[in-house]
Amino acid sequence: MEDRLQLDNGLVPSKIVSVLLRESALKELLEKGKSVKHITSLSLKKQTEVILSEPSPCEWEVLSERGDASQTEHRKGSLLLLPEVQRLLGERRGSEPLRGTRSGVDSEDNSLGNNHQHMEGHGHHLHLSSCHECLELENSTILSVKYASVDNIPDLPDDFATCTDSGDETLDEFEEDAAESFVGQSRRVNVSGKPPNVLVYTGGCQERFQRVRSLVGECIDMYSYTVYPLRPQQALSEPWLESAALLILASDDPLTPQLQARFLAYLELGGKILGLSSTLCPTGLALVPRESRRRQICRLNFTRADSTELDLSVLASGNVFIREPQSGGGGETAEVESWGELKGGGADDGDKDMVIVRVTTCDGNGGEAVLCQVHLEIAPDSEDIASLQGFDELKISNMRRYEVLTEILTSLGLRCELSQAPPPSPVYILSTSEEHRACFLKWLHTQVDKEGLLKSSKASLKVVSGAELQAGPPLLPEGTLALVTDPPVAQSCEYFSLHTYNQHLQTRRLGHTVLYAHVIPTTMDLLERLMLQLPEEIGLVAVAAQQTQGKGRGENAWLSPLGCAMFSVHVQVAVSSRLGQRISFLQHLAALAVVEAVRTLPGYQDIDLRVKWPNDIYYSNLMKLGGVLVKSTVMGPTFYLLIGCGFNVSNSNPTICINDLVMQHNREHGTSLEALSSAQLIGRTLTFLEELICAFQEQGSEAVLPLYYKRWVHSGTQVRLWSEDGPHADVVGVDDNGFLQVRSEEQGVVSVQPDGNSFDMLRNLVVVKQR
Repeated sequence: MEDRLQLDNGLVPSKIVSVLLRESALKELLEKGKSVKHITSLSLKKQTEVILSEPSPCEWEVLSERGDASQTEHRKGSLLLLPEVQRLLGERRGSEPLRGTRSGVDSEDNSLGNNHQHMEGHGHHLHLSSCHECLELENSTILSVKYASVDNIPDLPDDFATCTDSGDETLDEFEEDAAESFVGQSRRVNVSGKPPNVLVYTGGCQERFQRVRSLVGECIDMYSYTVYPLRPQQALSEPWLESAALLILASDDPLTPQLQARFLAYLELGGKILGLSSTLCPTGLALVPRESRRRQICRLNFTRADSTELDLSVLASGNVFIREPQSGGGGETAEVESWGELKGGGADDGDKDMVIVRVTTCDGNGGEAVLCQVHLEIAPDSEDIASLQGFDELKISNMRRYEVLTEILTSLGLRCELSQAPPPSPVYILSTSEEHRACFLKWLHTQVDKEGLLKSSKASLKVVSGAELQAGPPLLPEGTLALVTDPPVAQSCEYFSLHTYNQHLQTRRLGHTVLYAHVIPTTMDLLERLMLQLPEEIGLVAVAAQQTQGKGRGENAWLSPLGCAMFSVHVQVAVSSRLGQRISFLQHLAALAVVEAVRTLPGYQDIDLRVKWPNDIYYSNLMKLGGVLVKSTVMGPTFYLLIGCGFNVSNSNPTICINDLVMQHNREHGTSLEALSSAQLIGRTLTFLEELICAFQEQGSEAVLPLYYKRWVHSGTQVRLWSEDGPHADVVGVDDNGFLQVRSEEQGVVSVQPDGNSFDMLRNLVVVKQR
């Protein structure tokens, strides 16, 4: 709760629940409490002293429609206000004390103000705290209840801790949602509109919960679900069974018989369970140890829903499933399907250990569990993986690990496609100096129409001031982005540090004016409208923290999450120049600039980052972590070029990133290299790109090829041409035009053009690129 709630006795609160006390319990509290208590307010700004007088019958109850007070139902949403608190609220409103409603007792609607409502649902009356007066509840009492029965304490969503805004509006919204969400609630339906719950049981381990929550958040549509921890005491005592869309068991500690029974009861009620190395075993299954496999990297054969198979490397738990016939004939055995088996190493030669099973109940309730005895939740860069060989093996399979998880979560009924992409954000003008800023703004005002629009078929811009933006989101035509001329506030550029960028940008021209957006469809489209009119000296670059429609070569899509360095830069090259005559070399120079940006940093020279022909950035010869796309337009004597570049800096999943390599280097060599940032590497990449272009223009390809060959992955590589049965060929280098040269016995030395062919690194195959 971020230190908003402080208790005098020094205890640390974990959550707040509302309870309905029986009169006897309240009297006992009063006797022990000496009748006067100082209660700290939820807001640190105010404190309220409350006198606990002899209680009248509890008010604000949710009662049975039968009207019998003895039949009071202790349901979620019940709220107790002591008489003194009611009196204080009444005095502040200048009205009578607040009264609740009882079945058979008239409610005094007039004393509650026009904004209060009475709602009826399933035969119950509920008074909602939706009016302005009830904002005072932020400063009302919080009672520490000692004698209330645990069975009658309802659970409130743990996302109460995420209500971090200090204003009353957030708190009022939470209170109203909490009340509404339990009125007329049916199975897995939340009428407050909040996302369904995914509960994660880790045996109380917060670190493991955060790991699993992060993993699940990368697989499912987080706009549609909310992930909460389920603690052991909650699992046994609180009524969560009817409100969870999915239960994830991510603890390998043995489950107690009580927990085992509780989780199986949820399954029998139609619940969905994902077991990650959990000891949960429904009827018909048994767990047996395989100590030789414990914490070992093994090959998994996973069967998809369409019966196709997926092979990947995983970390084994050391347990496997076996089918166990039900004894005694009592009850029905659940249906068990094998979805994943470890290759080799079974009890007999050729046996395959069953480690992923799908279990469905036989009573037609829809209960389903997918139970795994491989650590799908452990990432390759985890401390559980000690060796570089293990890191490499698991990283190569990391994308497939996510495919398996997505397949499982989809089968359990969760949505794994985004229901909505984040909306585009305003575009801000950043500059390394006021001189560069003034130069760009002067040019910009010559390009916009009377309405401040810079129109384009792909990404139109409307020039707005910071004051206009603060007044509210501007009304923009469809497909138009706001281009803000005033310097942004710090929060607008939280993923891009202009200060860090300036420190590492050492260019004469490139990158001194930046168009930055937190979310944008693609940086290429942002500059495409501008590049033919831009003066060469501006050297404009567009940077995004997140792209929703990133592009690669051949119209391939490029996944562009947070943590990826993404930018497009405008360059002009004379057609008659050395580079203009060999313009396809530009993509090689851009990819080489990214590698040099990292490997020339002191201490980072051994980070195994390389270039792959024609335009990729690789970790060793194993995995791609970035790429380059160049678009060119010729007008008269000039090439107008857009260089788009994207490479993974800190987004470790689902593939690999530069900071993974840095961390692994630290482990292997005992160093303490710092993680790198996108702003730092974009600044350094532009610096090296300008240097490489200048060197090529002055001396031709010979000035850059030695460095290019030093950093590329193809030295000594033998490939097959065109198909897996094609002729063998040795990679020689690149020719004068930047095309790949290979030598075969049948054909001699031949050049392979990048636009028609692709280099399959995993199979050492040069193939015709499929469109």
